[in-house]
Order: sequence, then structure tokens, then C-alpha cells
Amino acid sequence: MGVQQKKIAVHDLEVGMFVSDLDRPWHQTPFPIQGFYIRSQSDVRALVSHCKWVMVDVAESRESSAVAKSSGRTYRRVAGNRGNGREELQLAPLSIREPVVYQTATPLKKELKSSRRLLDDAEVALERMFASVQAGQLPDLRPAADIARKMVASVVRQPNALLWLSRTRQYDDFIYRHALNTAVWALVCGRQLGLNEGLLEHLGVGCLLSQVGKTALPRDLLAREHQLNPEEYAIYRSYVVKGVEMLDHTGLSRAVMSVVQGHRERHNGSGFPQGLRGDRIALLAKVAGIAEFFESMTAPRDGQDPMTPAKAVALLYDVRNIEFQEDLVEAFIQSIGVYPTGSLVELSDGQRGVVVSHSPERRLWPKVMVMQGSDHRPLKVAKIVDLARYNESRPASEALTVRDCLPHGTEGLDPSRLDVTGAESRWSFGNLINR
Repeated sequence: MGVQQKKIAVHDLEVGMFVSDLDRPWHQTPFPIQGFYIRSQSDVRALVSHCKWVMVDVAESRESSAVAKSSGRTYRRVAGNRGNGREELQLAPLSIREPVVYQTATPLKKELKSSRRLLDDAEVALERMFASVQAGQLPDLRPAADIARKMVASVVRQPNALLWLSRTRQYDDFIYRHALNTAVWALVCGRQLGLNEGLLEHLGVGCLLSQVGKTALPRDLLAREHQLNPEEYAIYRSYVVKGVEMLDHTGLSRAVMSVVQGHRERHNGSGFPQGLRGDRIALLAKVAGIAEFFESMTAPRDGQDPMTPAKAVALLYDVRNIEFQEDLVEAFIQSIGVYPTGSLVELSDGQRGVVVSHSPERRLWPKVMVMQGSDHRPLKVAKIVDLARYNESRPASEALTVRDCLPHGTEGLDPSRLDVTGAESRWSFGNLINR
């Protein structure tokens, strides 16, 4: 018999209902997922603060045990509880002392040119530092501080440049890539939160050094990071303590060490090594933790299919107040978009390409470099489509939207081939980006 939509006032919403549409555009609300189940009263309160009415999917018949009754009606409901029934923890909203409002000061094309060398230098610096630590020597951490300072300056000027480069470049070692990309995600989120540049530098250094303990673990164990048995996982968890011990006498600030020590702690106390919860976890460690989690979900690994960024965003939203504090999840999603820079996407008309940038106000309508036509054949000349600008004067029925986020390695869509100057690439990215 199927499902039909019913218009309902937000004050009449109940846990378990599936909200399929709003009385305002989705991109004007904090909800990153277009269509979602109401999991808690906090979801109802958020809807009340932004909408007067919504559309709810109403099941016409009981089709399975996933249908729940409410006030004489039946509504679609996800099987099981949010977060697999794990404990939720609600805290007062994050409070940032004297938050900074950053303005984008540099065009993406220009920032890409200056940032490309930065990541090359960062990988070399990490390789040397990690080798020193692994050999039991006291490492020179000045290069890490210098790299972090330059990364902060780049993210402050233009947050999409390092995101693009970190998502599309090739790295010689997984640990270095993981540390660098975690730092980029974290800095972009920290910028959104309004952390001052000093705190951002501490955050950046902490993220760069957060993986150093993994140099003491077997390489084959790291290669199977998501496929470990309980005994292997116990060994894996030790990398945080090992990293803290390796850096204990290096003179790092307390803020940096809090990131190294706390980036695997979780909001409800389910993390490690100490099982800290809520506001016992330092703010910078919370930011690093959500960045490291997202990178783990979306990073390509040999023999493993990574989660698409859109699915990882949906997962983050589903574990708010479980793995990570709710307003931190929302800030992270606002900073990177539902379709982060570097994501492969298919548009509603079948065209395919890669996300170039987005704005927090238009999270569902990013700027996309289209590389394949509706028939999925490569275009002779790529084109940039700014979905927000394209849809500005069009009715909803004619809007061009993102239909799906495509998996890493989709045939014909290789962002690593794109070069700013066009010298080594089929596409002249530098000419396209400012169109």
C-alpha cells in the first residue's frame, strides 16, 4: 500500500516520525540530511525553532516491525535505536571565548598554488619526525609547528584549498596521510567554531603528531585497522598511550598534548584510552576526534572501499550526543558541507563530477566541476556548475541538485589528475575555477 505524505504542525511532532519535507528550503536550516527520522526531543525542538510545519511520511499499512504506532497513526521508523541503542549524553552548548569570525580573503585558485608545496613539505617533515621518534631519539618539533602555522594561515584565508589538495593528492605513507588530512579537517572545523589562530595552531600540531604512536605498531595490523579481532584491537588501542610516552619530554604545550592524548575519547565515554566523557574531554581533542573519525571513514585504503563523504556525514549526524557532542557535529558539517570539497557526485540530470567548493549557507548546493555528461561519457571540456547560482532563479521543479555521492575510484573521475595550471592534466583547473 506504500507511504503517503501528511502535513503536520511542528508542535505535534513525535519521536519516530520521518520528516520528508519542510516549509522552507533545507539549506536554510541546520539539518544536513534531506529527510530524517526524529530520534529525540532535541530534534523536535530544533524543528520548532526553524519551521511552522513539515511533511511527514505516513505508512498506509503495517509492512514490518519497523513501523511504529503514534497517536492512532503509523509512521515510518528506522529499525533499532539511533546509535544502536548506545547512551546519549546532552551537555550545554559549546562556548567559545571571544570567537573569531573569519572572512575568505584569497581566491581558491591562488591559494591552491601556494598550498601545494605546503603539503609536500609537511609530508617530509612528518616522515623525519616520526622516524626520529621511532628510533628513540628526541625529535625536532619545530618543523611541525611551522607547518601547522602555515596550514592555519591557509585555512583562514581560504578553507577549501587544503581540503581539495588533501582529498586529491597521493601520499607515500598511510600514517602521514591520515595525520595531515585529520589536521586539515580539524582546522576547517576550528575555523567554523571561531577558534583564534593560536588555538588553531595548537590544534594543527596536535593532529599532526596524534598518529605518532602508530609507528610502534605492526604494519600489517595498521593495514587492517577496521578488521581487527578483540586481541588485535587491544594492541591497536595502545597507540595513543605510546604516542604520549614518545612525546612526553619534548616540551610540547599542554594544549597540544591534550589533542594527542584525547583524540580517541568519545562524548559518551566509549572511547580510549581513559574513557573520558562529556566536558572532561578538552575542546581541541573533541575537534581532533571528530576530524580523525571522519578521515577514517572516508580515506581510501588498499583492499577496502571507503565510505562516501555524504554517508559519513549522515553517520556523524546519527551519532550526535553519542560519539560526539551535537553542536560540534553541526559545526563540523557546516564547515565541510554535506558534499565536502573533493567528493565525487552525480547530479540529478545524470552529469558527474567533483565538488570544488561549498558555502555554509548552501550546503546542499555546492560548486561542482562536471567531467562527464548525462550519458557518463567524458566531456571534451570540463565545466564548473555553481548549483546555488544555477538554482537561484529557477523553480524547485527545475532545480539541479546532487543525486548521489559516488564511491572513490568511480571510472573516469580521478581528481588527482586535476592540476591548477593544467600542465599535467586533461582539465585546465586554473582556468575553470574562477568562471
